[in-house]
Amino acid sequence: MKTEVVELSPTRREIKIEIEPQAVKSVYDSVSKTYATRANIPGFRKGHAPLEVVRVRFKEEIDNDVLRQLLPGYVSDAIKQHNISPLGEPDLHLDNVETTKLNGTEPVSVHVHVDVMPEVPMPDHTGLEVVRRVRPVTDEELEHLIDERRRENSSFVPVEDRKSQNGDTLIVDLEGKFVNKPEEDPIKAQDLQITLGDDKIEKSFTENLVGLEADDEKEFTVTYAEDFTSPGLAGQTVAYRAKVKSLGKVEIPAADDDWAKSLEEGFSSMSDLRAKLRSDLELAAKSNADARLRDELIGKLLAKHKFEVPKALLDIQARNLLNGLVQDMRGRGMNVENLKNDTLRAIYEQMLVQAENDVRGAMLLEKIAEVEKIEVTGDEIASEIEKMAQYYDVTPEEVRTSLSKQGSENSISDRLRSRKAVERLVDKAFISEGEWIDESAKIPEASPNPEPEHEIAVTSDNKS
Repeated sequence: MKTEVVELSPTRREIKIEIEPQAVKSVYDSVSKTYATRANIPGFRKGHAPLEVVRVRFKEEIDNDVLRQLLPGYVSDAIKQHNISPLGEPDLHLDNVETTKLNGTEPVSVHVHVDVMPEVPMPDHTGLEVVRRVRPVTDEELEHLIDERRRENSSFVPVEDRKSQNGDTLIVDLEGKFVNKPEEDPIKAQDLQITLGDDKIEKSFTENLVGLEADDEKEFTVTYAEDFTSPGLAGQTVAYRAKVKSLGKVEIPAADDDWAKSLEEGFSSMSDLRAKLRSDLELAAKSNADARLRDELIGKLLAKHKFEVPKALLDIQARNLLNGLVQDMRGRGMNVENLKNDTLRAIYEQMLVQAENDVRGAMLLEKIAEVEKIEVTGDEIASEIEKMAQYYDVTPEEVRTSLSKQGSENSISDRLRSRKAVERLVDKAFISEGEWIDESAKIPEASPNPEPEHEIAVTSDNKS
């Protein structure tokens, strides 16, 4: 076997391989004999047709089998010979496909393309300058959080001897059928809570559910606007049937000391509750500031170190990002099965930009960990597994078993090593404290993300 390696780029190698005729003939003869023993050719008893007849009759099949048996071993040997560590499967191309003979009368030439890790430059990771900005906690934010806690502690008080009116809350079972798409699965919701007149509720529901009592049923039709926030409902006409199970008022507790004392945390007063919630919000704001700071440092690191990233790793990361997006869309109630291949391809192409930053960042952090001699201990891995077990409400042994089945035993160590590298980057940076800058005030507010269809079915998109 003759081999030659050509460096096409820092991340791409071409291996040229020439396999001697005798080696080709040995495989060709073996494959031909196997076909001869199994061949069922008219005019000959099964397995007794002349070898040359079999070779003519099954030429294409024999040639394909010769390549399948011949090439993998030689490619593997060539890769080892040149001490190459490929990323992903090698890409094989037979030279002169139309004219190459596989009967052992001439050598077979093949070239193999493989992706490899580039030489990551020595990172200049010290002295990066960043400004840490902590978003201040406002009184409005605090009161909003208190209002949320109060709503969580609200109680439903049934109302009897009258019909429903604005301000009442109905508990209903709801079923909706698409008028223009009868083949679609119906919308179904059990024990759905609808507060009549609420500005978050689609007006059609308030208009049709006023004047009902418990056990009443009402059928009505809702036509949603073309730009309705739920893609599954936009432009659709839905025929609903609602059965009222209960009618009442939702009572929200007053924000007073008695309510604060009734909470599980056992606050002594509203002042105590406010102090604790403000502390939590400030802690979250500091944590977010630290996360932004780390992201900014990695961004600066990426800007200083430009190098080619292996296509194989880019493809894996872009597909991971795409799969994550698809799962998120499913969770929001969107029908991703109807996405066209062209659309998925366009999204994938967009993901490649983020994928390149992710992969290059990971490679730089690994290089920093190498330079800084960062190690991960067994105790640190055990602690991380314990945290994962608590989060998923399973045992540490179950986490280890799951990682083993996925072939991801080293993923925790790699994650911790990368995390330590980021912290080393922070330790060696010049960090100053600055006033908060509300970047969101400089750009138009983004449209709200679509919600699951069943949750949004009775919700107004506030277009009116």
